[in-house]
Amino acid sequence: MRLLLVEDSARLRELVSETIREAGWRIDTVGSALEAQSVLYVDAYDLILLDLGLPDGDGLDVLRALRRQRNATPVLVLTARGAIDERIAGLDAGADDYLTKPFNNGELLARIRALLRRAPVVLAPVLEAGQLRFDPARHEVSCYGEVLPLTPRERSVLEILMRDLGSVTPKRVLERKLSDLDGDISVNAIDLQLSRLRKKLAACPAGVAIETVRGVGYLLRETGP
Repeated sequence: MRLLLVEDSARLRELVSETIREAGWRIDTVGSALEAQSVLYVDAYDLILLDLGLPDGDGLDVLRALRRQRNATPVLVLTARGAIDERIAGLDAGADDYLTKPFNNGELLARIRALLRRAPVVLAPVLEAGQLRFDPARHEVSCYGEVLPLTPRERSVLEILMRDLGSVTPKRVLERKLSDLDGDISVNAIDLQLSRLRKKLAACPAGVAIETVRGVGYLLRETGP
């Protein structure tokens, strides 16, 4: 099981992450609405722990956007907003459960277990381009059925490009999304990842090509059989 915690307090992120990992689950953490939206764009999670008071927006906006995209991932809201009308607003926006701060770690884990038990199995769609298949649920890229030995960052780059198949992905967008996922990343580092990725795809061959659109960004296109 893999969880996402969206919380602006670094200390609370640390404490909750420790509790979650001790319970045997994996967890990723972000501290803003923009980071949450970027991560959810490229990754699938079994459950989301969502704070509402984020520095760059309201967590309810993140929740509403998630539900508009028909993403049914269970969401447990963690917030200091304890008034009944605020709890109702969170549930009406699509939250599956609501836990006010401060909370007991035992209760937190119990609520997570309850949500995971009743959560439907939601399979993220497999992305395809040429002979490539990217399975978000398994975090695997395969070519002719063989899993490609990509690093996590190479896989992230390829997934972003596959989602924009046939369209140019602006360099600034790729840089922002990768920075949100993996810390600050320079343009030179992105170019290096793309160079390595091109070599691995050519060795398949995958039936796709990554083109550099000078001054704009990058384009993944199918090259045919």
